[in-house]
Amino acid sequence: MSRTNFDQLLEAGCHFGHLKRKWNPAMAPYIFMERNGIHIIDLHKTVAKIDEAADALKQIAKSGKKILFVATKKQAKEIVAEKATSVNMPYVIERWPGGMLTNFPTIRKAVKKMTNIDKLMEDGTFSNLSKRELLQITRQRAKLEKNLGSIADLTRLPSALFVIDVMKEHIAIREAQRLGIPVFAIVDTNSDPKGIDFVIPANDDAKDSVDVILTACCNAIAEGLEERKAEKADEKAAAEQSEEAADAKPKRTRKARKEAPKAEEAPVAEAAPAAEEAPAAEEKAEETPAAE
Repeated sequence: MSRTNFDQLLEAGCHFGHLKRKWNPAMAPYIFMERNGIHIIDLHKTVAKIDEAADALKQIAKSGKKILFVATKKQAKEIVAEKATSVNMPYVIERWPGGMLTNFPTIRKAVKKMTNIDKLMEDGTFSNLSKRELLQITRQRAKLEKNLGSIADLTRLPSALFVIDVMKEHIAIREAQRLGIPVFAIVDTNSDPKGIDFVIPANDDAKDSVDVILTACCNAIAEGLEERKAEKADEKAAAEQSEEAADAKPKRTRKARKEAPKAEEAPVAEAAPAAEEAPAAEEKAEETPAAE
């Protein structure tokens, strides 16, 4: 079953590309026609590409890995923040911090600095500081929160990048490509799809267009997370059952263990006299002719 249908995309304006003179020839396979000097995107291909990307995102989420959403353009900021938060995924909606992926340890240090400031504020360590020093620290904390607050839970490199505008986020894409991280992207007719692992040809400027595509992708991520949760619950239940079965297995008491060897020896003891009687009978049989 398709995650989006043609009518949904048409209503959201996903088919509107850029002016013909701004187009990138590499997007030709995804362009349906030209109308009034504007390229129209083939939505049948968009539907197929959304399904392909959604299935891949679902598998990534199911394996317990993180997907980093990137959208620093004004139209997409709020939508990306809302959708990424709904599936508990990290996102970047302010300026992309250069080297965020290629120099990840440094970014982690900045995030730790933010958490350390929080701890010291709670402890009351900063109560002895002057107003000026306190103001400087508060401003520093606010700046870190604005730029890195949304990736505070990202303790390791993400397993995928979801980008809204390929041209605007070219630095993020280049870093991901350098590290071999797969890139999912909404690609408009003025952009180059080269190097993008999962291309979703669509209008990347309209809020409704971004919303409908992100909704489909985030629903797939939510499904993957639910399946992961269900699998973990099944594994836990199976482990508990095996433990219960082990506990229910009858255990031999100390008295039973002492009596067991006696029970095993009993038949041997009974068999012994019979074995001794056999040679005696043979001797008697040999003596009989001698007497005659």
